[in-house]
Amino acid sequence: MYEVYLERAAADDLRRLPRRLFDRVTAHIGRLASDPRPAGCRKMEGSKRDWRIRIGEYRVIYEIDDDLDRVNVMRVRHRREAYK
Repeated sequence: MYEVYLERAAADDLRRLPRRLFDRVTAHIGRLASDPRPAGCRKMEGSKRDWRIRIGEYRVIYEIDDDLDRVNVMRVRHRREAYK
C-alpha cells in the first residue's frame, strides 16, 4: 500500500474543479494508494519517476517513489494546460 500526498498546487487545482468532476478525480487519486500504475497510466517523457493518468479531459500528474511506497500528486489540470 502506497501513501498518497497532494502538493499544494494539486490541492489548489482540485478546489477549482466542479463538484461532479472533483468527486471523480479524487476517487481516481485515492485508488493510486493500492495501484500507483493503473491501466491506462503513462510515463512522462524526460522524467524518471513522473506519471500521468487520464480522467476525461483532465490529467493527474504524479510521481511514484517505490523506495518509500509514496505517490506524490503534483498537478490536476485540463489536458490543454497539463504539459506546459
